[in-house]
Amino acid sequence: MYKTLLCWAVWGLLTLRSDAQPLKPYGAVPTSYQYQWQQMEMYLFVHFGPNTFTDQEWGSGKENPDVFQPSDLDCMQWARTAKLAGMKGIIITAKHHDGFCLWPSQYSHHTVAQSSWRNGKGDVLKELSAACKAYGLKFGVYLSPWDRNHPAYGSPAYNQVFAHMLEEIYQRYGPVFEQWFDGAKGSGPGIKDQRYDWSLYNGTVKRLQPNVIIFSDVGPGARWVGNEKGMAGTTNWSTLNARGFEPGSHGPSVTSLNQGDVHGEKWIPAECDVSIRPGWFYSPGTDSLVKTVSQLAEIYYGSVGRNANLILNVPADRHGHFAPEDSLALMRFRQWRDESFADNLALRAKVSASDSRGKSAEFSASHLTDGDPGTYWATDDSVTTASLELDFNQPVTCNNIWLQEYVRLGQRVSSFTVEVWKEGKFTEVAQGTTIGHKRILRFATQKTSRVRVNITGALACPVLSEVQLYDALDPRDFH
Repeated sequence: MYKTLLCWAVWGLLTLRSDAQPLKPYGAVPTSYQYQWQQMEMYLFVHFGPNTFTDQEWGSGKENPDVFQPSDLDCMQWARTAKLAGMKGIIITAKHHDGFCLWPSQYSHHTVAQSSWRNGKGDVLKELSAACKAYGLKFGVYLSPWDRNHPAYGSPAYNQVFAHMLEEIYQRYGPVFEQWFDGAKGSGPGIKDQRYDWSLYNGTVKRLQPNVIIFSDVGPGARWVGNEKGMAGTTNWSTLNARGFEPGSHGPSVTSLNQGDVHGEKWIPAECDVSIRPGWFYSPGTDSLVKTVSQLAEIYYGSVGRNANLILNVPADRHGHFAPEDSLALMRFRQWRDESFADNLALRAKVSASDSRGKSAEFSASHLTDGDPGTYWATDDSVTTASLELDFNQPVTCNNIWLQEYVRLGQRVSSFTVEVWKEGKFTEVAQGTTIGHKRILRFATQKTSRVRVNITGALACPVLSEVQLYDALDPRDFH
């Protein structure tokens, strides 16, 4: 009798699983490298060059190379600080608009080799790539195609010069995780015009390191978010219609950059860039103006919390270090995150859903708190609205909810609400539109025994991989 019941139980489980149809991707989806890139979430930008020593943001290209004189360059300090701050990589301004190269390029006479710094033998990229490797960080480069120094700029020959510079970097300094391009070229009297050959530039990068995420207004790996405040749109699709556009003045609209395009034909997620200081390059006059933890927390919620990566600029100072003010702000920002998000309250809850695909354990709501990014809850194809509920044995205090879609199958959710159980009924405390890789919603602190997420709109059946719940601390207390 026992064996008979066991057989029936096994048969029942198999029957449940057979009712669940395999999930198909919806719309554009990320490559494996884009998916890995978005798991990084935060990394540093380092603006460094002649502007550091001239107190300028955009150099003229006429600076004497000797102006570049860091007294004690310490890329290990950069990497150590980035690691302690919880950052996953560093992107360096290898060549800004002034044309000065932080490596000894044979294709320019405006480089560290022409500076008396380290007797013309210095190489910032070599030191930084080694430091990143030592601390387990990823290494990336910014290379401006605008060059206010190079004599070939403004002619077709310059495009090949720029491609050769890319070749030097990609052949000398090891793996690069992100290539940062912008389309700046300036305008007005005395400014040469250059028709950038983006096909050549991108092709050069991909030929040498196919897995690099290329950033620009149109990707193809990641897109600019449309502002330099570090803030993505409250609606943020990872898809974009990039055809017919190019970086710079011929890019997509600011709205499309900030919010993406629903049903966009390409997966080109947003990256938010912002500086920890008022300017991008170090200036001694801004030592007292480094962003507070409260400001950094707002940026975090507006970038990582809105389905975007955050690249936070921390400029090196004239010694070649991160300044104490910047380092302290980074450490306090890390402390706020660690203390706010150490205790995922959802792990204490019983998780249920109004619908699960084929009533199968393979797609059950229990996957939302299993800590495995490769598992997920999903509904049947015909179901595009559903509810998830967290039930607690004892009331919990909370003010942050984190949601994540399994974006390898596409971005689907277009609207949702969050409710808590109060005085015998559910009361709405927050609402949002898109989710994507990660969506964080804040709400007034609540004490409750039940939290419900209602998916009220989706382009296809919703597929979520994670739900987390926190009682975040006030960042104003970290000063």
